[in-house]
Amino acid sequence: MVEKKLSEDHKSGVSRREMLKISAIAGAGIAVGASGLASILDVTDKANAKKVQVNDSRIPFYGKHQAGIITPQQTYMYIASFNLDTDEKSEVIALFQQWTKFADLISNGHTFKNSDNHLLPPDDTGEATGLGASRLTVTFGVGPTFFKKGGKDRYGIAHKKPKHLKEIPHMAHDSLDSSYCGGDVVLQVCADDQQVAFHGIRNFIRLATGTASIKWLEEGFIQAPKNETPRNLFGFKDGTANKEHFSKEGYNNVVWAAKDEPEWMQNGSYLGYRKIQMLIEIWDRSSLQDQEDTFGRKKASGAAYGKKHEFDPVNVKKMPADAHVRLAKETGQQIHRRAYSYTLGMDSKTGTVNAGLLFICFTQNPEKQMIPMLKVLGEKDALNEYTKHIGSAMFACPGGLKQGMYFGQTILE
Repeated sequence: MVEKKLSEDHKSGVSRREMLKISAIAGAGIAVGASGLASILDVTDKANAKKVQVNDSRIPFYGKHQAGIITPQQTYMYIASFNLDTDEKSEVIALFQQWTKFADLISNGHTFKNSDNHLLPPDDTGEATGLGASRLTVTFGVGPTFFKKGGKDRYGIAHKKPKHLKEIPHMAHDSLDSSYCGGDVVLQVCADDQQVAFHGIRNFIRLATGTASIKWLEEGFIQAPKNETPRNLFGFKDGTANKEHFSKEGYNNVVWAAKDEPEWMQNGSYLGYRKIQMLIEIWDRSSLQDQEDTFGRKKASGAAYGKKHEFDPVNVKKMPADAHVRLAKETGQQIHRRAYSYTLGMDSKTGTVNAGLLFICFTQNPEKQMIPMLKVLGEKDALNEYTKHIGSAMFACPGGLKQGMYFGQTILE
């Protein structure tokens, strides 16, 4: 009887493998008529094929500016802060040269070629082989302690420190954990495929062995419908104000370093970082009215109070005095936001979900643009009831590289 059944299936053009697909569909509660069989099989085949499609879209690694600053946000991000474990400038240069070579490779969808010696560890960890570039970018920056640490000018470059590179001062309501703060060097790796992004940061860490060690490492994600502003884990649109400086002139005024900065900072920017834990259980028990009053915007549309559309000009007088958007707007400053959400399972101390925002912004002058905004928000922001700032760092990101150059070359040479 089994043989007869299989024979009939074969004659009707339905293989045993296809019958298993049908069984799975039927088990999921979908009724399938004979006439709809072919279309269902076609849909399942296409769905399976989609899972293995390779995204080999590439963003140029070399250029006037570093990628990953004004680049449209990718879906996944890893950001790692490193402490340098050597006082030898030559060893730092060797590391940065290796990092640059690897960044160039993965930005083009390639990996290190492994040696033929099977007794040695592979030159590449291999998990991204064949997955393509997936719009990967690598952004490099240096912190205040790169130039001088513990009062010591380790690499003879203290005189090259940029004008506004300082640790972010303590703000009201900060609950900072030193293990999430600072660092000598930062690498931000972004891609539309999480495995591609992780492969990048994993191998940067591996290449640093013996020369630099991880200070902190974070992973983030963001997603939005095409041509729409992404939302944070509170469900509100995050980055609406970026459109206000969406032009060459706007970026020159808001993002790129001023002409009076050191030469190596020309076409570069300052990266400001804050790790913000969201108290989402408390937030989720708040009324929609309270949530919208906290931001000063409508949750569904993103429109500011008194307006109909997300990008309509903001009238701060229509918002509560402590609304997040109102306080930020009243500083009169602009920043370029490039934030990502994070989740880290359960907080073992509180039994609540450990989740929040990896706030990342790029500015021309953080002392003028970012820090005054943080001060006002720290003192008055209604969001303080629902958030804790637990990490903080500032880095200077040099201008872009020409082919043949390496990360930090214009600082170290």
